[in-house]
Amino acid sequence: MRQHDERRRFQRIEFDAPAELRQGNRRWPAKLIDLSLKGLLVERPRNWDADLTQDFDAIIHLDRYTRVQMQVELRHEEPTRLGFVCLFIDVESMTHLHRLVELNLADSTEMMRELRQLIE
Repeated sequence: MRQHDERRRFQRIEFDAPAELRQGNRRWPAKLIDLSLKGLLVERPRNWDADLTQDFDAIIHLDRYTRVQMQVELRHEEPTRLGFVCLFIDVESMTHLHRLVELNLADSTEMMRELRQLIE
């Protein structure tokens, strides 16, 4: 697990959705607490026995047919929560995530600021 001291630059939105963490053949169902354009926070899954030196795939099920999938790295681990930063997200997942965040941010200028920071 890599440490980071960077201040949070992306607004998190609370979003209750089923999620899944994957690492190789291992899978952990997880409850999403919040997410941003750059990462997510989940409740720590039961039987959490991951290799903390390896990356994960995180899948967030928005509905029966729509999901956001990203490659993530564990950034912080607490007794009840896990925080991940996004390393890679495909265009389709980014489109869904962008729309979700946009709908939950009251200020459209905030959304533009976050997109600029994501690109930098």
